[in-house]
Amino acid sequence: MRLIEALSILREPCPDGAPGFPVYLGCGFTPLDLKTFLHAHLQRRMKEYRVEVTTGLFGDLTGELERLEARRWAAVAVVVEWSDLDPRLGLRTSGGWRVSALDDIAATAGAQMERLYGALANLGSGVPVALMLPSLPLPPVSYTPRAQAGALEARLRAAVDQLALRAVELPGCRVVSREAVDLLSAPDSRSDPRAELAVGFPYTGGHADVIASLLAALIAPDAPRKGLITDLDDTLWLGIAGESGIDGLAWTLERRAQLHGLYQQLLRSLADAGALLAVASKNDPRVALEALRQPELYCGADVFTSIEASWGPKSESVERILKSWNIGPDAVVFVDDSPMEVAEVQAAFPAMDCRLFPKNDAAAAVRWMAGLRDAFGRASLSEEDRLRAASIRQAAGRPATGAGFLRSLEAVIEFSYRVSPDDGRPLDLINKTNQFNLNGRRIQQSEWRGWMDDPNGVVMVASYRDRFGPLGRILVLVGRRNGQCVDIAYWVLSCRAFSRDIEYACLRQLFERTGAEQFRFAYAGTPRNGPLGDFLNSRLGVSPTAGAVLSRERFFELCPELFHRIETVS
Repeated sequence: MRLIEALSILREPCPDGAPGFPVYLGCGFTPLDLKTFLHAHLQRRMKEYRVEVTTGLFGDLTGELERLEARRWAAVAVVVEWSDLDPRLGLRTSGGWRVSALDDIAATAGAQMERLYGALANLGSGVPVALMLPSLPLPPVSYTPRAQAGALEARLRAAVDQLALRAVELPGCRVVSREAVDLLSAPDSRSDPRAELAVGFPYTGGHADVIASLLAALIAPDAPRKGLITDLDDTLWLGIAGESGIDGLAWTLERRAQLHGLYQQLLRSLADAGALLAVASKNDPRVALEALRQPELYCGADVFTSIEASWGPKSESVERILKSWNIGPDAVVFVDDSPMEVAEVQAAFPAMDCRLFPKNDAAAAVRWMAGLRDAFGRASLSEEDRLRAASIRQAAGRPATGAGFLRSLEAVIEFSYRVSPDDGRPLDLINKTNQFNLNGRRIQQSEWRGWMDDPNGVVMVASYRDRFGPLGRILVLVGRRNGQCVDIAYWVLSCRAFSRDIEYACLRQLFERTGAEQFRFAYAGTPRNGPLGDFLNSRLGVSPTAGAVLSRERFFELCPELFHRIETVS
């Protein structure tokens, strides 16, 4: 992004009534273009918010972070440079490069990093923090030639690496990857000594843009894809199963098919992290299944929730897979080695991320796999991530739902009303669930904490399990008591928990717990939340409009017989 583009983004008006998203940018130097770029990248990622970026006093980064009130901010971005660890490591301070001073510089930098870690630990418990560690070259402080690493440089870089290792383990703290910085910004194009000496800004415009884009990606990350649908022949393996036979398929280095083996490894890793995997292949179903059952495969039949092998259009196979997953095409990646098949599926599902497997270009394939990892990347893994794919595999082949089937599930719903503000799962559910979502609004950690502290606030989180296994926490409802009414501001239910009458159990439990006479829903239609609108309209007889009201009498009149066993955590 160029500066003129960033300024153009910031001139665009925000939607009427857009909630604010205040961000604190902590840096020890004059922020100038870095602040502008960060503001623009965040605003482009968060069009429904009015982003505000504020900085503090310059020259005392650690002190500013120690004094910062976390609850005032939706997020904090921290950019550390060498001069923040010791002013003698910057270009604007003189008189500190004597050989006798080098040990003191290393000791001062180490002590400053301890203080910095303490400030990050304190902030991370109350607000999301994105951390950028030093990216500029060290000034010529030491006596060794540039080709030789000196003791001071080695000590400083080891201390920074240790800080990074400790910081990534802090709740709420995300550290910018050094590898990502190196890929996007050449080391010899980062520093602008002229600007640093003149106005105290150490970066070139290009490097400032890279830092800002990476910080914005950590503060407002893209929603990870949920599912991947892959072809088999010349994609999962090298060869055509129906022509060469099972013995003719290859995916190893010895048989010059290592790219396919690496792809299998990546798919298995994605599945371990909770991604859903399925097959859409033009193939004889028996041949495809036999090939997938080879024990030598790194990613075999047991990993896939659905195997669609037929001679019909790939788009028809993809449609059946989407229905079995109960997720939209915008959350799915489709992979095939045939440009025609990729184009056919893309035409049928314009919102789907369709990718051509680069089977004949090793360098392109490695970059392609890194991009695929990014599409499914998540900041951390939860128990719910592990359960997602397992629950969908178990659901395959179940009979259609009905009262008899629901009774046989032996389902248990656990409602919890004591939620730790540091527990990220409820917040993730609200911010990533689309289909059964009351209004599509996203919620920031500071607002989430506000609901916890509100004496009239109602926060409900539900976990579910049945004889097929646990689904983990699948529902969040947030509202406020207002006399005999509960105003429901947020209500989401994971798509994998549909068709089990959990939404009815939630409302019944809320009526019984609060004693309210009515609920008022802060409903807003979105392109994706049709299932919730349909539930309000067709199941409860409530018009899906803002401020829609459901009375206690009306609900119990329409509520079907429920078969869940209810457990409550007060």
